[in-house]
Amino acid sequence: MSAQPENTPIRVVICDDQELVRTGLRTIIDAHPDLVVVGEAADGEEAVRVTRRERPDVVVMDIRMPLQDGIEATRRIAGPQASAAARVLVVTTFSLDSLVYDALRAGASGFLLKDARPAQLAAAIRTIAAGDSLIAPELTRSLIGRFGDRLRPSAKETAIFEVLTVREREVLQLIAQGLSNAEISAQLVISHETVKTYVSRILAKLGVRDRVQAVVLAHRTGFADWA
Repeated sequence: MSAQPENTPIRVVICDDQELVRTGLRTIIDAHPDLVVVGEAADGEEAVRVTRRERPDVVVMDIRMPLQDGIEATRRIAGPQASAAARVLVVTTFSLDSLVYDALRAGASGFLLKDARPAQLAAAIRTIAAGDSLIAPELTRSLIGRFGDRLRPSAKETAIFEVLTVREREVLQLIAQGLSNAEISAQLVISHETVKTYVSRILAKLGVRDRVQAVVLAHRTGFADWA
């Protein structure tokens, strides 16, 4: 999915099985003139239907829901075989770490805790709509701690970082810190498109599918701590 055109409100679908939560999210989102809620869903099946009908830019997705959970809904909305062509922002709690990991693997573009501040939610939606991925720093630490052993570094994996250029290593270290493309662009004083190019090259050279795998690999091999 391409980045959000300028001066066009970001269209959002909210998916959560609790009506009170959906109402709260809608209130937060609709308070921003550049964001608009175009649909709601109480379960994963409905989320897929609403997404296909409304064609939003971003789906704010809970994970544990009846009929169909957020993981399968994310796979159908944003996975390799998806036809809905929307980006998914998972919003859930720390108690669901393993499910969050699976949701990110299913195609989610980002993750945010449910106790995040309203401004953080709005910023996360904008980041996802712009074509970036977003991983909350808290999630980065949590995933590494609980799931990092799924990627056991070999000598080859450690040595592979040598194929990265100096600038690519700088970008990877910032990715490992949980920074978005926009934040990396600002910190390194390079264009957003240049950052996206670096990220694509890094993923290809490391042989990883997405930013989540790159982050875990960087921490598991100790690369994230290199000076």
